[in-house]
Amino acid sequence: MSKHRRSTGPGATFGLWNRIAVIVAGILLVSWGGPAATAFWGSISGGPGAAKADTVAQGSKPVTAVSGGNVTVTWAASTTAAGRSVTGYSIARYATATAGTRIAAAGTCTGTVAALICADSNVPTGTWYYTVTPLLSAWQGAESTRSAATAVDATAPGAPVITAPVYVYSGNVNKVPVSGTAEPGSTVVLTVTGAGAQPLTETMTANGSGNWTAPILNMSAFNEGNINYSARATDAAGNTSPAGTADSTKDVTAPTVTGVRLNNGGATAGKVDSGDFVTLTFSEPLKASTICSTWTSPASTQTVSGNGNNRVVVNVSANDVLTVTTNSCPVLRVGSVALGGEYTSSNLSFDTPNSGGVLHWSSTSQALTITLGGGNAGGATLGSDTIPTYTPASDLTDVAGNALGTSSVPGAPSRF
Repeated sequence: MSKHRRSTGPGATFGLWNRIAVIVAGILLVSWGGPAATAFWGSISGGPGAAKADTVAQGSKPVTAVSGGNVTVTWAASTTAAGRSVTGYSIARYATATAGTRIAAAGTCTGTVAALICADSNVPTGTWYYTVTPLLSAWQGAESTRSAATAVDATAPGAPVITAPVYVYSGNVNKVPVSGTAEPGSTVVLTVTGAGAQPLTETMTANGSGNWTAPILNMSAFNEGNINYSARATDAAGNTSPAGTADSTKDVTAPTVTGVRLNNGGATAGKVDSGDFVTLTFSEPLKASTICSTWTSPASTQTVSGNGNNRVVVNVSANDVLTVTTNSCPVLRVGSVALGGEYTSSNLSFDTPNSGGVLHWSSTSQALTITLGGGNAGGATLGSDTIPTYTPASDLTDVAGNALGTSSVPGAPSRF
């Protein structure tokens, strides 16, 4: 049996010391460099003294893209001098092109990033410069050159202001105008919702003055009731505003005449004389200004009394048709009432300076009352009720703007 002998000659001694020196040198190099060192020891091969140092290359200059307060950072892969791939990257940003405080990136750029792309989130408004530092185990390469200036606008625009009609009615339901204001140059997305149909969405751009106008909107498919508008603006940096809101009420149902009645308020029942009055009732409140141009809504009552210089004149023609005029309303729309009986064979006028007629509107009872002022009574006295008939004037509307029809409507059996 052969035996190996341990060499004890000068060559063996030199080899031993060589290996010890390599190990000591490696320990010293690692100890000197620490975790941030760019050099590290490669694998040992080929015998004594074969251990050799490798270095992590400097990171590549990153490229950035901005959307609102988010910055996407991309970069090229890094290797060691010997061609080994690094295991990750550390991403940071600075507020200045040189020097300054290193700020660790957030979002998917937090910590060690294995990919070659990440997104830094919730970046404050300002100009930022990004760097990439390659990592390999406990070692890291040199920080990259800083990126080009990255301007971040993280401030959202203010909520858009929406201008919409108070009412969507029969006259505008298929062409509703909606406009508003927003940050100049921003993209405005308007959404219209209501019961009975899918939402309508339109996208516009606010002009240099911040004004925007939606295309004409057809709201025929929505049910009557509330129509809701919501608009958000997105600026060039990608920031989106809170919602601006507005509302309309959809009412496309035309008002109707529901009552025509003659009432005795004078001295003699069955005779047309001072104090008698006509009551005209409607299915819903009319817009007061369409009756008398000086009346306003939404006051619950409106009255014109014919006393002094204000005159309310009630006329009854020889063929028993009642009409009314007044100098208190530059434009008066009432219509006429055929009394349905032979009250007079001559034209009568009821109005005196001290006892003028009265024109009264109540939105609560939805009724217009015409009261006869002072004047001579008719010559005939009716012994039974008749059927009066009301013919409305044109251009009377409800509060929403729907027109009252002008066809004649018979009333309840009644008499003065």
